This record gives sequence, C-alpha cells and structure tokens, in this order.
Amino acid sequence: MTEQAQRPPERARRLPRAVRERQILDAAVEVFSRYGYHSASMDEISEVAGVSKPMIYTYLGSKEDLFTKCIRREATRLLEAIQGGVRPELAPDMQLWHGLRSFYKFVAEYRDSWTVLHRQALTVGGEFAAEITAMRTRAIELVAALVVSAGTRKGLGEQAEFSGEGMAAALVGAAESLADWWLDHSDVSDGVLASWLMNLIWLGFNDLVEGDVWKPAQ
Repeated sequence: MTEQAQRPPERARRLPRAVRERQILDAAVEVFSRYGYHSASMDEISEVAGVSKPMIYTYLGSKEDLFTKCIRREATRLLEAIQGGVRPELAPDMQLWHGLRSFYKFVAEYRDSWTVLHRQALTVGGEFAAEITAMRTRAIELVAALVVSAGTRKGLGEQAEFSGEGMAAALVGAAESLADWWLDHSDVSDGVLASWLMNLIWLGFNDLVEGDVWKPAQ
C-alpha cells in the first residue's frame, strides 16, 4: 500500500480545535464573500473547509453564529493591521498615511474579508451591520486621536477636539469608498491610494488645526 493510500482523507484527520476553527472560518469568509449571507449554504462551507456540517455546528454554531464570528474576526484583523501600520514616533500626518497604506494592503490581500465586511454584512443589516458600526467607531476614534494630536502640537487642541471626531468620520467613510472603488481598479498601488486621500483630506485637516477655516460668502 502506498504512502498516499495510507494517509487518511482530509475530513478524517484530527487537528487541534483552534486550527479546525480557523479552517472553517477561512472557508466561510470565502463562501459568504462569493454568495452573500442568504445564498451561502452550510453545505458549500462544509465542502470548502473539508469538514462535515455537524462539525461546523459543534465548533461554531449556526449559520448566523458563523457569519457573526466571521465579521468579528475579520474586523479585528483589519483594525490590528491599521494599528500595526501606525508608527507613533512619526508626525500625525505620517502616522495616518502609514495607517491608510496598511488598510489598503489589507484590502488587497484579503479581498474576501473586505467584501464580507463592507458589502455583505451591511446588506444583511440588523446585528451584522451593528458589528460593522462598532468596527467603524473604533477606526474613527483612532483617526480622531491623530487629528487631536496634530492640533495640540500647534496649540489648537480645543478646536481639534471640537471637530476631530466629525472629520475622522468623514475620512473613514472616504477611505472605505475608495477601497470599494479599488476592488475594480487594482492596478493602483496602496501608496498612491493613501496619497490621494491624504491630499484630499489631510490638507483640510491641516488648515483646520491651523485655524484657517473656509466660510461661505455673505
């Protein structure tokens, strides 16, 4: 009997629970990204993961539970990627630029993850959309801290505190929209995308913390 014949099939191999859960989640993200929550089937996830449906239910629960766990894992990975890219020893604008590059690198490397987070979860709505809202809130807090830091360095901390959260929300929304556009224009590099957004947004931030604000004509 050959070595290949002696090797047990993939479904029969015993793996540590953490490894098996990661395997199932990876498969679920792929399937949810491709079909959406409602059209994705546990049969398909089972096939892609190479495990039985009962094992999926035992390890990660129902389809709803599985989708929630996918959202939470990918949201955590995304935020960790952004935070890992921010270099606190640099000026706030360079911290933000590096953070944006890390964000776009994540989107490029984990397209299925971004599709699940930005398209599928929001489309389904309900508690799934609430998970995305929580992720976005954490991202806004991270950007707002950079805006306040920039304003404080220039002696305009109060002005930056007043406008920082709103401006951060605008930047996060713009970054997400640009990432969605990028899925169909992947020839543009992450550095170029980050530079576009910095030129569009940060120049306005800089004027704001300098106290130079635009006002409508009387």
